[in-house]
Amino acid sequence: MTLIIPAIDLRDGRCVRLYQGSYEAETVYFEDPVKMAKLWRVQNTRVLHVVDLDAARGGSADRAHNRDVIAEICAALDIPVQVGGGIRTMEDIETMLNLGVYRVVLGTAAVRDPDLVTKAIKRFGCSHVVVGIDAKNGEVRVQGWLEGSGQDAVEMAIEMEARGVRRFVYTDISRDGTLQGPNVEAYRALGEKLTRARITASGGIGDYRDLLSIQELAPYRVDSVIVGRALYENAFPCQQFWCWNKKDDVDLDLYSTAQLRGTPPTTGPC
Repeated sequence: MTLIIPAIDLRDGRCVRLYQGSYEAETVYFEDPVKMAKLWRVQNTRVLHVVDLDAARGGSADRAHNRDVIAEICAALDIPVQVGGGIRTMEDIETMLNLGVYRVVLGTAAVRDPDLVTKAIKRFGCSHVVVGIDAKNGEVRVQGWLEGSGQDAVEMAIEMEARGVRRFVYTDISRDGTLQGPNVEAYRALGEKLTRARITASGGIGDYRDLLSIQELAPYRVDSVIVGRALYENAFPCQQFWCWNKKDDVDLDLYSTAQLRGTPPTTGPC
């Protein structure tokens, strides 16, 4: 069974979504990300994915504020929270883990300083340090998706797996926020080259049929998928039975049966 992971993207302390990674194509969904996180939890979320867009772009005056929000989210939930965006040093990793983050996602840092990945996994373990590959037309992009790296996504993954990485968060930028379906071919191509690491897919999920297409990728080491815009815009029929339309009346501290924080929720070791 494919694990569905809701996404919260933070910018200026708010919950937003970008279209194809463009900071100029931003939609603000909620002013209170902590409340949003708790709402996902009430709806039986087992893992939450958070991205600090300000930090990913290179840092800003809002980076510290977003870290405060991340700490609040971790404190409010009893499930694992994974965070990416602007985590580029051992100190950044340690800071995030100390905030209560279960798993950090290294993107730009993995491209520019591969040795950091090796050191981080040795120190913190592969369950707590994973690599995010954000690609467009097969090329890895960095600095909040604003710059090309010249590096092939599959070749990077092979190198990172050799360094001890056991999970990749692979985002197809051209599909992200579009609701036009995932890049199944890219996930399959990556999975064919991996021998130990597993893949969390990201980008393009628009409806339940896309989730079924992701589930068919289980033989290619894909065991989870991050969903953003489709969940926020009620793209799934089952959402009409949830508390979405009356979210202001929901008891956000009444949790359901999601797995508790600290226990790896996926089928693989990391």
